Amino acid sequence: MRLRIIKEADSKLLEYKPIYVEDPKTYKGKWNELFNNNNLIHLEIGMGKGQFLIEKARKNPTVNYIGIEVSATVSLKAAKKINKANLINIHIINIDAIKLDEYFDKFEVNKIYLNFSDPWPKNKHDKRRLTYYKFLEKYDFVLDQEGEIEFKTDNYKLYLFSIISFNNYGFEFLELSLDLHKDNEEVITTEYEDKFIMENKPIYYIKVRKNNENKK
Repeated sequence: MRLRIIKEADSKLLEYKPIYVEDPKTYKGKWNELFNNNNLIHLEIGMGKGQFLIEKARKNPTVNYIGIEVSATVSLKAAKKINKANLINIHIINIDAIKLDEYFDKFEVNKIYLNFSDPWPKNKHDKRRLTYYKFLEKYDFVLDQEGEIEFKTDNYKLYLFSIISFNNYGFEFLELSLDLHKDNEEVITTEYEDKFIMENKPIYYIKVRKNNENKK
């Protein structure tokens, strides 16, 4: 279904400060000051409407979560849900993931979630996939020494592409699954994921960690 664009979503997001961070560059290297603690920072890149992020934050109150979304319309929908959930360990920002290192300092993040990213199925569009090596360079920069990435998709070709991409970059594989919900019954889901489960589609999963002994 085509996303209906909300008029003036950018300005409407300002109604949800401080959940929505208007100028995230000011917090580069000091995101913990915004959260007012020294807890670990987890990012969800492409947070959608916020279901996954909200449930994560609810179950893990000692972790700081930041949702990243390039669409102001989608961010606004998420901000409304987060506001209603009344959680203090979530903030959201409107940025492009390829500029991640402009907003987060080296080693500032502990974990990154990539949930149901756009598969960009045409080969000529592979540079837009969030597991393309140019994006992995950004993740590598912001992740700490034990930093992890968790990846979920319903697209098998993107799954294979991502395995190759993670491997070529030098990430250490911790988990792989061809059917995540068959292997694990306690999975926090996204809105898309719930739909795919209802359609009996398998969810492909990858979990990797920085391999500091095998860097380029």
